[in-house]
Amino acid sequence: MKSEHLIKGRGAQKKVPNRFLENIYETRDDFLEFCRIEGEEAQKSKTQFIPIFPKSIINKVTSPDVGMEYSMNPYQGCEHGCIYCYARNTHEFWGYGAGLDFERTILVKKDAPKLLEAKLKSKSWKAQTIVLSGNTDCYQPAEKTYEITRKCLEVFLKYRHPVGIITKNALVLRDLDLLKELAQHLLVGVNVSVTTLSEDTRRILEPRTATIKKRLETINILSKNQIPVNAMLAPIIPGINSHEILALAKAVAENGALSFGFTVVRLNGAIGQIFEDWIRKTLPDRADKVLHQIQECHGGTLNDSRFGIRSRGEGKIAAQIHDLVKLAKRAYFKGKAFPKLNASMHETFKDGQLKLF
Repeated sequence: MKSEHLIKGRGAQKKVPNRFLENIYETRDDFLEFCRIEGEEAQKSKTQFIPIFPKSIINKVTSPDVGMEYSMNPYQGCEHGCIYCYARNTHEFWGYGAGLDFERTILVKKDAPKLLEAKLKSKSWKAQTIVLSGNTDCYQPAEKTYEITRKCLEVFLKYRHPVGIITKNALVLRDLDLLKELAQHLLVGVNVSVTTLSEDTRRILEPRTATIKKRLETINILSKNQIPVNAMLAPIIPGINSHEILALAKAVAENGALSFGFTVVRLNGAIGQIFEDWIRKTLPDRADKVLHQIQECHGGTLNDSRFGIRSRGEGKIAAQIHDLVKLAKRAYFKGKAFPKLNASMHETFKDGQLKLF
């Protein structure tokens, strides 16, 4: 498909039906052709922000292979539009689709800081690292307007509670003042996602994210301010960025990252059809090869839900990826380690101030 037919600035190139809904919305080809002839826009591409009011904000992570115990998400849906994002499927729980809806309908939890504070003050709560965000990026473009993540960081600092951050947006540097203060007590660690060193790949894979240059600068600035950084080289997609593993590891190490993590891409639920539609439109010459290699990593399917295997993959291609990762860690991360965050201070600060007696 020619680039002029693509929906610019979006990852997903179509709406997909919500599996939980009885009725589905379908855009017919004859309607699209009518819009083209008339010079009209077939569907509005402007992002919609909808406030929602959940009763709680902290999520217990029960999956044994995720690497976190608790998470919180100030936003549902993500305007970054990463085509591979596993969080797309969760948008169906809110009544929306995993395709364009996920990128264009953002649910905003304005009460998140208040809910967080209530949880941290609870007598039954014992401090464990809470990760912002386990699902959608807490520094996505909406954060510039709503500042919910910043307000949550203020709560974490007030109660001296450990917090992890996962992002691919340089907007995290806006909160450097809070991060530096948290880091003084070893209360924060930042995970910066760097998926490729190619801007051409980044633009189609993650259309509304910070540039690669900005992400590496973010790692550099955080590290120079003694804020521990783990780089997320994820996901590794065979035939798209799998050849970059060594170069990616070298780049993040040179900018101060203390460690890196990775996953092998998996395309569960609706993400499989969204990704396949995307790659056949954006990289048609490579589509079959990439899809077949992803399938080879997951027992012949795009959809892999097996704990312990789903994010690591199996088979020859996955083994090659793991070998490159081991080589990269030996070459660029020897003697480095991401620290364990401090959970010892919170009990003393549970009422919002240091208890002297």
